[in-house]
Amino acid sequence: MGRRIIISVSNDLITDQRVLKVSETLFRNGFDLCLVGRKFKNSPSVKRFSLLFNKGFLFYLELNIRLFFFLLFSKADIFYSNDTDTLPSNFLASKLRRKKLVFDAHELFPEVPELQDRPFIKSVWQLIENLIFPHLNVSFTVCNSIADYYYKKYNIKMHVVRNVPNIQEKTAQKKLHFDQQKIILYQGALNIGRGLEWVIDAMPHVDNAVLYIIGDGDIKEQLEQKVKKLHLESKVIFHGKVAGKELQSYTSSGDIGLCLLENKGLSYYYSLPNRIFSYLHAGVPVLASPFPEIARIVEEYKTGVLTNDYTPQKLAAIINEMLQHPIDTSQFEAIKKEFCWEQEEKIILSVIKSI
Repeated sequence: MGRRIIISVSNDLITDQRVLKVSETLFRNGFDLCLVGRKFKNSPSVKRFSLLFNKGFLFYLELNIRLFFFLLFSKADIFYSNDTDTLPSNFLASKLRRKKLVFDAHELFPEVPELQDRPFIKSVWQLIENLIFPHLNVSFTVCNSIADYYYKKYNIKMHVVRNVPNIQEKTAQKKLHFDQQKIILYQGALNIGRGLEWVIDAMPHVDNAVLYIIGDGDIKEQLEQKVKKLHLESKVIFHGKVAGKELQSYTSSGDIGLCLLENKGLSYYYSLPNRIFSYLHAGVPVLASPFPEIARIVEEYKTGVLTNDYTPQKLAAIINEMLQHPIDTSQFEAIKKEFCWEQEEKIILSVIKSI
């Protein structure tokens, strides 16, 4: 095997499609990999930490302490840190052991919605980035807007590697069927600011369709209670998590894919979610918010509809129009060849091999 890389994340890896794609690319090209994540009840077998704390400051503190000592005594040539929440341990261990450090920013971490009403915690993460980011030599991120932000702030040049799917030889078979009903699909984390409340409020006005939600997260129970309160159990279905390798068969079942985001900080505003490309690869038009990176794809390539009016009646009217008069998706097959992992992984390999 080639050089050994320890890739660390704060999640359980199973649904982190970006990390899994990076890992598969590096392994396929001869690198010796160790993936380190967080252990949940049903986590599959990779190196994972069983933590006493599940969220908040103590979770991140415990994670980084455990991760630091693991990195300190593990065989490795390169440490690969995903997101700011694994960076302190990776950075310190890389300095003490004189190992190469690669950093991958999936988002603007201090600007995530969960921190916008927590100024002290936000300032701690900003301090961590202020101390470490100017010293990063090799780093990736998911879109140009985030790369530009960090360049202006820290004068570092991040390589942009978009979080896009692999090209599949044939379109995945549709997994979901609801008689004659159409499927409005959401896939991703169930966290604040993802627009799901808006769509649930719109569902009483949507004709002959179900809202199918794939994923899990902090507000799942809150959303389920909202559905019960509105008596929408037959129109809104919660599926839970789906492993990355199985997801495309669910995605291809959709008639509309959702990517509606609330402007809760720069992390969402500058984001380019992977589901924008997952819907494209599955031949599913998207209903999305007109944020810069998202709008650039949707408008230029005609992959869906943008809206910033999230009132129930307006949103329902747009959804009904998209379902009754579907947009032409015949061009998606050609477009997805431009936005595929086979193209993006070339950047990863070129950079890692040059270290």
